[in-house]
Amino acid sequence: MEPVREGEVLAGKYRIERVLGRGGMGVVVAAEHMQLAQRVALKFLLPEACKNGEAVARFLREARAAVRIQSEHVARVTDVGQLENGAPYMVMEFLHGGDLGTVLQERGPLPVAEAVDYVLQASEAVAEAHAIGIVHRDLKPANLFLTRRRDGSPLVKVLDFGISKATQGEGGLSLTSTSAVMGSPLYMSPEQVRSAKDVDARADIWALGVILQELLAGAPPFSADTASALFAAIIADAPTSLRSKRPDLPPPLESVLARCLEKDRTRRYQNVAELAGALAPFGPATSAASVVRISRVLGVTGTTMPSHHGAPAAETTPEARRTEATAGAWGNTQFEQRTRRTGLYVAVTLTAFAVIGGAAAFLIGGKTPVDESASSTGAPSAPVAPLVTPAVPPPSPTVPEPAVTPATAAPPPPIASAAPVVAAPPATAARRPSKAAARPPAAPTTAAPPHTAPTAAPAPAARRQKDLFDDTQ
Repeated sequence: MEPVREGEVLAGKYRIERVLGRGGMGVVVAAEHMQLAQRVALKFLLPEACKNGEAVARFLREARAAVRIQSEHVARVTDVGQLENGAPYMVMEFLHGGDLGTVLQERGPLPVAEAVDYVLQASEAVAEAHAIGIVHRDLKPANLFLTRRRDGSPLVKVLDFGISKATQGEGGLSLTSTSAVMGSPLYMSPEQVRSAKDVDARADIWALGVILQELLAGAPPFSADTASALFAAIIADAPTSLRSKRPDLPPPLESVLARCLEKDRTRRYQNVAELAGALAPFGPATSAASVVRISRVLGVTGTTMPSHHGAPAAETTPEARRTEATAGAWGNTQFEQRTRRTGLYVAVTLTAFAVIGGAAAFLIGGKTPVDESASSTGAPSAPVAPLVTPAVPPPSPTVPEPAVTPATAAPPPPIASAAPVVAAPPATAARRPSKAAARPPAAPTTAAPPHTAPTAAPAPAARRQKDLFDDTQ
């Protein structure tokens, strides 16, 4: 006989649509909130379980704990109350999909990345529970519900935090046992087998390892015909090797599972963050983000993600590609800014050197331009100081040689008069230096030897030619 009937109204606002599942102590039904026209899942204890005060207290305590867990990987609890007969109930979000136990039955062993992804998502919910002091104690594929986000990506939600269910006999070993045994025997750790009270977060790590091996190999690491034989195997026997069922799997993944299933819990991963870090290399590209979230929830720092040899290459998601592109663009921008600044500094430095070098060259080797306009028009030039010519012995008569001018020298300005040019005698006495005299001649010029006769005072035109000759020298 069903505890509730279709169309029945519970708590004055929830109309029952159908029964979704039933255990030894409770039932879950699909219902509609009459005022909000919203479909919800309603879970409540059966009448016989309500007689057990411990079961009622545990139901309400775990319902309040589920409200405190805000992870998207936990089914949201929106209301808690009591029915007219005093039975406690909780209202949860209605989920579309199926649990991983059903998925495993329909599909068989799953690909590595997919199985690891499901376990990492469940680990996020378990981490939040551990952070507030709750140990699930009943993790199994049937309590991991696979649904979809709005974008179609898979989403795993953990159900039944700490709620015990009754088994239908030793044949149904995957079902939750009665309230005397907390958990499902196939997924219980050795310390949980010995005492349900002597468990901590590491019992859930054991269960996650068992779940992952079952998702990969299609069977749990321990099996037996009876519950007592199963408990003995869990306590004393070695687990079935993962690669004996799936030889294609990488050995490092088997090592991760072997550590989860250590009999001595001090040798297991000590928290979910360590387990997530070890599994991440075998999962999809989103695994790293799961590890970060789990570590932050637990307040764990320094969680490493080893690069296991043989781990399948993770597929890069569009979000990861956008992140990498953004980082690359930022790096390119920084490089371009540094390049522009460096180029500006080099240009300024070269310009400064060019200016200084040009000024130095002008001051050292430059010549003040001659006022050619004054020479060509016959304007009188500045008077030239008389030269003192010392007495020299008379030279032998020679024919004067024309002056040799370098090919690069500029041609002399036009001469206004055809009067002969009188070469200046070699100067032996000091005379006033000119700016042109400071510059060495471009090439030696052969001058005519001086005459023995006294030199007559040159005409103005001759003086101008002489000045130009001196400037040329």
